[in-house]
Order: sequence, then C-alpha cells, then structure tokens
Amino acid sequence: MSGEGREGPRRVAWLLVLLPLWLLASGAGAVWYFLHAEKHQELRGERRFARAVSGEMMADDLRKLVELIGERHASSESAARNLTRTASMIEGLLGPGNTGYAVRRASGPGEWPLLHVTLAGDKTPAPAVWVVSSYDSRPGSPGAEANASGLAATLAAAQALAGASFPAGIHFVLIPHANDPDSPVLETAARLRDLVRQSGEPRALLCVEAMGADRHLWLSSRDTAAAPLSLAHEIGVIRGVEDVCLSDDADLASVLFEMGLPAVRVATRAQVAPEEPDNTPPDAAVTAAATGRLIELIRRCAARP
Repeated sequence: MSGEGREGPRRVAWLLVLLPLWLLASGAGAVWYFLHAEKHQELRGERRFARAVSGEMMADDLRKLVELIGERHASSESAARNLTRTASMIEGLLGPGNTGYAVRRASGPGEWPLLHVTLAGDKTPAPAVWVVSSYDSRPGSPGAEANASGLAATLAAAQALAGASFPAGIHFVLIPHANDPDSPVLETAARLRDLVRQSGEPRALLCVEAMGADRHLWLSSRDTAAAPLSLAHEIGVIRGVEDVCLSDDADLASVLFEMGLPAVRVATRAQVAPEEPDNTPPDAAVTAAATGRLIELIRRCAARP
C-alpha cells in the first residue's frame, strides 16, 4: 500500500485519540470557569438586580413591617414568630431570587441569625464599611421608628448598591436583638463585634435606626474621630450623643463603642423614648429621601482613601 493510502487511516486514528482529549480538556475548562464565575458572582452579587429607592417601595416595606408583621421580639410566642417572619422577609428581599446577594446566616445568642451580605471591594485587603440595623421591635409596639424605618432604609440601601463598585468592601448586617431590653442585646452586639473583627479594623461602622422623621441625617458617635462624621456635609448634621440617645448608653452605636468599635449612629431623630407611641409608619417619601442620603454617606465612606 502506498504512503498516501496509509495517511488517511492514520489521520482517523489521530482524530479518534485527540477528539476525546479535547472534549475532556474543554469540559474541565468550562467547569473551572463556571465555578470561578460563580464564586466571583457570590462575592459581588447580581448586579442586574440593583433597584433605585422609591417612595412606593419604601411605603410597601414599612407597611409590611409595621402593619402586617407587627411586634418582632422574643418576649411572646406571637412576636417571636414575627421575628422569624422578618428574618425570612430579609432573606427573600436580598437573596438570589430578588436582589441577588448570597445571604449568610451567622448564629446569634438565640435562635435568630445575624443576616449578612457583602459587596466586595476593588482593593483587597482594605478596611471595609459596615452598615448595621436591627430587625426587632420593643415589646408592646410594632416598632415603626425602632426599628422598621431603619431596617427598611438599610434594605433599600443594600438593594440600590447591589451593582456598585468601590475601593472598600461594604457589609450589610441585620441583627435580631437591639430594641427589646429583655433580649440578649449585649450578646448579639458581641457576636456582631466578632464578625466585624474577622475582617480587620473597619473603615466605618454605621448603625441605622429611626429614619422616618427628617430628610436629612443625624449623625452621632461617642468616637469623635469616627470617619463618617467628617463626611456629612450637605447630607446631614452632627448631633451630640446626649441629645439623641436620651443620656443613655443603650443605643446600639454606644454599645459597640464600649466594645471598642468606631460606631456611628445614623438616624433622623433622637431615640424613641420608652413611653413614646411608635405604632404609625412614618412618611414613606421622607424615609426614602433620608435613605438616599444614607446611600450617599455609604458611598463616601467606601470611596474615601
């Protein structure tokens, strides 16, 4: 048989050897790319789900928290169920089926988790920005300002920033105990402190509450050198801690400060007094406007050198 005649079968043999190898290599490459892209997507969130703040959206979230869910704490069986419902609502709003974040559940001192989502920064490692809000209420109240408005504002900020990119990473954490004095508030704050310190010293730590009384922010902190205080121009004012915390150290920012963190309280009014009614959802347009300023404050904190 001539050399030319033998060439055809040889080519076929080589193809039979190389084709499976090519399929194996391309398949392995596709799997690697999928896993790599999935991990990258988990860290950065689904950008296509970012949603702008609106009065209509804010009104809907406030109505659900105050009127449909109601009291959210562990001091009664019905309110405990509502606390669980609120945690599920948060996971649904921020999770893969809606905003697109990977929602992590950090165990707390009780049965309710600390819910944590992250926007990865462009410069790693770098000090991160932490935005914290509670999802409970005090007993006997649906907690319109303590803390449905703070929670709704924090959720809206996380949704609005889902597609953003900053030098610093941004962590949003929703905690289950801060307003009910009979709940494990200090233990929950300590768990939050440990979570923050796992990422090193924070660039900023914003504790969001009572966001429905004014369009401009009130910033206060027992750490007078806290970075966000210097970034409030045109979006808020600095208030003395004694004025906004009613001469009490029970607010979350003060508790975290005593634990060694540079926490700043971000709100639009003083703390809700124990005897003050807190049953009516605040004006949604006002809360949405204040939330827009909260988002700008987060942007400034995450972008600063």
